[in-house]
Amino acid sequence: MTLKPQIKLLLDILPLAVFFISYKWLGLFAATTGIIITSLVSLLIIYFFERKVALSPLISAAVVAIFGSLTLYLHDETFIKIKPTLVNLVFASILLGGCLTNKGLLRHIFGQSFNLSERGWFLLSRRWGFFFIFMAGLNELVWRNFPTETWVNFKVFGLIGLTVAFATSQMRFVLKHSKID
Repeated sequence: MTLKPQIKLLLDILPLAVFFISYKWLGLFAATTGIIITSLVSLLIIYFFERKVALSPLISAAVVAIFGSLTLYLHDETFIKIKPTLVNLVFASILLGGCLTNKGLLRHIFGQSFNLSERGWFLLSRRWGFFFIFMAGLNELVWRNFPTETWVNFKVFGLIGLTVAFATSQMRFVLKHSKID
């Protein structure tokens, strides 16, 4: 059984929503607990219905669980704040590592949605790899130089907004490099 796209989107957004709401009402440590639990529950629900989980949410949930647990155990908010940096660097490493071997690894994620040339997949993977490095650097800049509340707002709204804007900006590139069957 496959989940409807709206349900999958809800399950993807739910951990971040719980994080934001919990932070506003109860603080960062409660928000960290909330994002760990809802991330894992969301993965379990997706796996229960689809018998598979995409690599991206799996990596995110694993890093949330590890660094969120360190945040709670050591009572140090640094660990949850560096989580977006690490996730973005993991994604950048995967994509740019593939580029070193002339592989456009985004094909494995979006191959069902887009039909790009080999060069198109390579260039798109490289673009996203550099974007993830930019996002990691931006997260570091924000959490190290601004109050926690600013970082939380940036994490919830800034990172998503920038990712949506970047993805939208790549559509023209995708159309240019699409193969016509």
